[in-house]
Amino acid sequence: MKKYVSKWPNWFVGGDIRRWMTISRNMELFRRLSVILQSPEMEPPNQEASVSHGKQNIPKALVEEFCTFGLVWLHTFAPCFPVDGNKVSVIHEPNIFYKTVVEKCQTAKRRITLASLYLGTGHLEEQLVAAIGENLRMSGDQLKVKVLLDYTRGSRGERNSCHMLQPLLAQYQDICQVSLYHTPALRGILRNLMPQHYNELIGVQHMKVYLFDNSLLISGANLSNDYFTNRQDRYVLIEDCGPLADFYDGLVSRVSEFSLQLGKGDEVQLHSSWKWHPYYRSAMSQQEKFDEGDTWIFPLVEMGQLGFHQDSCVTKWMFETALPGSVIHLATGYFNPTQDYITSVIRHSAATYSILMAHPTANGFLGARGLAGGIPAGYTLVASEFLKQVETSEQENRIQMAEFQKEGWTYHAKGLWYTLPGQRLPILTFIGSPNFGYRSVDRDLETQIAIVTKNPHLQQSLLEERERLYALGNPFTSETLSKPDRKYAPIWVHVIMRFFRSLF
Repeated sequence: MKKYVSKWPNWFVGGDIRRWMTISRNMELFRRLSVILQSPEMEPPNQEASVSHGKQNIPKALVEEFCTFGLVWLHTFAPCFPVDGNKVSVIHEPNIFYKTVVEKCQTAKRRITLASLYLGTGHLEEQLVAAIGENLRMSGDQLKVKVLLDYTRGSRGERNSCHMLQPLLAQYQDICQVSLYHTPALRGILRNLMPQHYNELIGVQHMKVYLFDNSLLISGANLSNDYFTNRQDRYVLIEDCGPLADFYDGLVSRVSEFSLQLGKGDEVQLHSSWKWHPYYRSAMSQQEKFDEGDTWIFPLVEMGQLGFHQDSCVTKWMFETALPGSVIHLATGYFNPTQDYITSVIRHSAATYSILMAHPTANGFLGARGLAGGIPAGYTLVASEFLKQVETSEQENRIQMAEFQKEGWTYHAKGLWYTLPGQRLPILTFIGSPNFGYRSVDRDLETQIAIVTKNPHLQQSLLEERERLYALGNPFTSETLSKPDRKYAPIWVHVIMRFFRSLF
């Protein structure tokens, strides 16, 4: 335990006895499951009330107990929101994601809160803004709209996100707020030197939170045409989740307080109650409610440039405490893991890993102008170096990699699914904006949720989501790298990834 204490939040190290008891209970469950997994002769007396794990069996009651309490350590880092698993829907296709967002914007009665990197400028985006405007017109002053975007991405070019939102501000400025986060790291001479298309490398608002009254749609997708048509991402809709919705509405409001405020004519100004740190820990006072519902949501936030590392701490803990024989399916559109993550997965984890990343043809930067055109090759270079470490450590049987490839599509899905030993259905998933890389940990504002569930319908939905994505994955091995089109990356790509890897 001493290994991890220094990484826990200060309030926890201070001596919260209830949380220490939670950790102890978790470790006891780990011990009990490990004994069964490691001792073939220890069979439970009731074979019908167990699940098979090779030659061993795991009692179903113990699996359910682990699902309910074994991952309760999440509550030592994040607030817990119990929900009804039947109110959680997994969306598979980009067009359904778009249709859902538009319909929710049309029918929301009290609040619409949207946080994204940017809003696109095409016809679909115009229809989305029009849907919000029509709802505002019909609802009078009852509906409040908050939009949080990144300043550098949202103000790029003459026709941009700010331009798209001007019709709302022109008519409903009192009930419609548009905030533009500007990273504190981009200032002074750096701000003047960085070209417009590259200044977002320094850090952006990257959270993807779409909130309608008491329903939360969380994703890794932005609000633009590609993400509505042929760019594969992940999307989960949680309905009737008032306390969770309030949490995220409060988070977006806090970030908005230290963001620039967009006014008429694309003018920007400081928020009237400018503050600095966006995330207060008061939400942690919420009591454990593991006896309510069958599904539990843990919001995770990462704001590295502001000194807040909650999500990465939880992710690292997830890797290092996963049970022997368990399986972690890890997906990211931009595979660039930090050294901490690499060490955790290769050296300190007992789980089996299946990693899904983008094939170069499914990378959104394929064919981009200038240096950006080399980004797909850069990610292949990073993946090849990771593969070498796996092989050097003789972990090829435990850690496998694949590349998503679908003709005419790009790939942006991210997150993980965790499955207990001997089980088919995942009991946990992470979904949101982080890519498990340097940018997510050190540069961007990120959020994702951990969903722990014992609801069989939701577990089945998560399994189907994972299988749909992985069915389009081709193995990434040394043989892959020996192919003529993958064998060599330009020298300048090697140089950039060697010295500026933390930017990607």
